[in-house]
Amino acid sequence: MRRSPALSLALLFTAVIPAVAASTALAEMPQVELTAGFYRIEAEVAATQTDRVQGLMNRRSMAANHGMLFVFPEAERHCMWMRNTFLPLSVAFLDNDGRVLNIEDMEPQTDTSHCAAGPARFALEMNKGWFSAKGLKKGLQLGGLEKSPRPR
Repeated sequence: MRRSPALSLALLFTAVIPAVAASTALAEMPQVELTAGFYRIEAEVAATQTDRVQGLMNRRSMAANHGMLFVFPEAERHCMWMRNTFLPLSVAFLDNDGRVLNIEDMEPQTDTSHCAAGPARFALEMNKGWFSAKGLKKGLQLGGLEKSPRPR
């Protein structure tokens, strides 16, 4: 089937513009280095409502030892879901002091709610199984949270 040059160009922009917009949004998120036991984590920080809603949606991969830190304005029983998220993830909910309340594994493209076991001030999403592979569990205190941007 032959396409007109205008249609081909329109299809190209339809594919490229969302990817460029997503990469621009990624570049704008601040980053912070965290520690979990002996492990170093490079985390993008979702400190605004817009970034917290976007999260890791539409991503196809994430490097090892990279993640996303969600910083919430208040410590509450926050919940996460995986709509439009293609990566299998694990999320650790953290209290005000950065202690792990609970860790939940999440399947891609689902609307299942995964909630903090208590009032959480932070949530850290990593590739699925990252926490268990490192032997990290409830009660562990993460370091570096004080360097993260304040929620807006």
